[in-house]
Amino acid sequence: MERIGVIGLGRMGSAIAQRFAAQGVSVRGWTRSGRAVEGIPAAPHIEALVEESDTLVLSLFGNEAVAEVLDALVALDLQGMQIIETSTVTPDLLNSRSERIAQQGASAVDAPISGGPELVVAGKCGIFLGGDEASAARARASLAAISRRIMHVGPLGTGLVMKAINNGMVQAYLAGLYDLLPLAKRAGLPLETALRILCGGPAGMPLIADRIAKVLGEEDEVGFALKAAFKDNDVFRQMIASAGLNSPVLDNFGGLQAVVGEAGLLESDPAKLIRLSYERGN
Repeated sequence: MERIGVIGLGRMGSAIAQRFAAQGVSVRGWTRSGRAVEGIPAAPHIEALVEESDTLVLSLFGNEAVAEVLDALVALDLQGMQIIETSTVTPDLLNSRSERIAQQGASAVDAPISGGPELVVAGKCGIFLGGDEASAARARASLAAISRRIMHVGPLGTGLVMKAINNGMVQAYLAGLYDLLPLAKRAGLPLETALRILCGGPAGMPLIADRIAKVLGEEDEVGFALKAAFKDNDVFRQMIASAGLNSPVLDNFGGLQAVVGEAGLLESDPAKLIRLSYERGN
């Protein structure tokens, strides 16, 4: 049986480890902070995790954390292993270390996940694979326990590019709602009416449809925190800038971080931002 080692046990990493375990996969975890997850055996250090794993799945919060872990890994014997980098970070982090990873005997893919922890646990998230054909095929087999929605989109780094495009469109939609929903409020159009009409037509988006109950305050579960969405937004804008491009709409979404912070909603679900957008019409 393949042995999976998950590095990073935050909201997403925990969900990944729990999903593997629920599917009967042998999984262990390790995190720099020493955080443990109930039901997931913890390795005492990264060297032990490497020794006890066939595949390493990285789920870390940002560029600095991923760079630190990758640099630690390329100093170890990785013969026969694969590294699956699921964190939302800039592609250069993995691309620039791919040769050293290969020299240590391992293969690597970028495999960012679209969907929050709740979709990971339910096996309904999307995964964008970037890597050569052989590495992608191996990663697909390993990740099948996580989701059936696995798409090999191109060479190393393109999974992260696809994540930026896909999730960037979600952020563009949220930025659009922030501008337009105050008009509904001022016209006396109920928020639920506006959202259900949007979600029932060509301008709809599943992420919004799935959150109507949360927007209305009938549910309060956090799918993914706005804080993480703004972190991703910074990564997406770095990627766009590195390609010599610009995206005013993603700049607009990034600019909402201050507003969300002032409202005390950074740890809240995007549903709270939708509600806040509507209330701006008061």
